[in-house]
Order: sequence, then C-alpha cells, then structure tokens
Amino acid sequence: MSAKLAKSATIAMVITVSWLGGMACMSLTKAQSPRFPELSVTQLDDQQRPIADRILKFSKIGIGGPYHIMLRSPQAAQQIINLMEYLRFQSTVPNRLKEFSIMIQGRLWRSQVEWATHYAPAIKAGVAPDTLAQLKSNIRPTSMQPDEAAVYDFCMELYTKHAVSDETYGRLHQFLNDQQIVDLTLLGGTYTTVASVMAMANQGLPSGWDLAFKPGEP
Repeated sequence: MSAKLAKSATIAMVITVSWLGGMACMSLTKAQSPRFPELSVTQLDDQQRPIADRILKFSKIGIGGPYHIMLRSPQAAQQIINLMEYLRFQSTVPNRLKEFSIMIQGRLWRSQVEWATHYAPAIKAGVAPDTLAQLKSNIRPTSMQPDEAAVYDFCMELYTKHAVSDETYGRLHQFLNDQQIVDLTLLGGTYTTVASVMAMANQGLPSGWDLAFKPGEP
C-alpha cells in the first residue's frame, strides 16, 4: 500500500471510530433520560387525582418513581394500587418476608427505586443488614434466617428459572400456608411489574438519592 493510501485509510478509520464513539455517547445520554416527564399533583386530572391521593398515603417518593408512569393509565393504576395495598399491608405473609421478597425483586431487576425505597423498611422489619449486603452483591446470603432462605430459594427459582422444584416448594411450605404462598407469589409478580414499568421508562432515582447498583457492578 502506498504512503498516500495508508494515510487516507488511517484518516477514514479515525473518522469512523470518532463517529461511532459519538453515537455511543448520544445513546448513553438518551438511555439515561427518563421517557416520561415527572408529573406534579397540580397536573393531574380528575381520574388521576384520587389515585394519587391514595399513593401519597404510603409512598416515600410521592408520585415519583413508578407512580407517575402508571398514572398515565389511571384505570390500570387503580387496579395495581388495589393489589399493592392488599399484598403489602393486609396479606398474612409476615412483614419481614414481604420486604425481603421485594428486595429480591429489586436485586433481580437492579431496580434503583425498589432497592432504595424498601431498604429501610426491610431493616426495620428485621432483615439483617449483612443479608441485604450480600444480596446486593448478587451472593446467596449466608446470614438468612431459615424462613428467609426458603423465600430466597423460592423467589430465585421462580423468577430466574420460571419453575419451582418440589423440594424448594416443600421447604417454603414449612413456613407459609397455601394463601401465604399465593400472596408471596403475587407480591413478587407485582413488583416485577413495577420494575418493568420503570425499566421501560428509564426511570431513575429522585435527585440526591444514592445509586444502589453502580455501572459495571454485577
């Protein structure tokens, strides 16, 4: 190859790499931008406002996070909130296991909002900090109580393999009755729905909140 051709090829390569790098930066910036502008309470219509009033009674982030997204479909949001209120506040599953199962979904989805908003309630309910630290590191926690271990194995099998072995189910049934197992499964499915809504919308944490899952971490 002549020196002139080599120089031209080098210039072309540099231009191509620069263009691809620029496109990557543009994609990264776009991916970090939420697809749904945050709603304020004053922007809500007559269908959305009563649902928002219910949300504000228990939400630590107001109508931020998943809620302003779901409020775009008020009829669906109404049903989701009905289910969430029962599963979180009225079901017979022990609160410690409820909060632990939500944290498992937060870990599976790397959901910044679910992890950040349920960490303190999980600790308050009795989940050990060491257990959550290992869960966050994507390690099967060694400090789990026996019923937490049964819940962990059940949730991990169901939501990663889409099936539950008889052995795992039987172990969980030592701690929870039929209704509680159904409620636990519905709770996991509901928070999977919430996490998927936020993933679809590129929804991040409110300003000033620390990221639980940093880029490049497992």
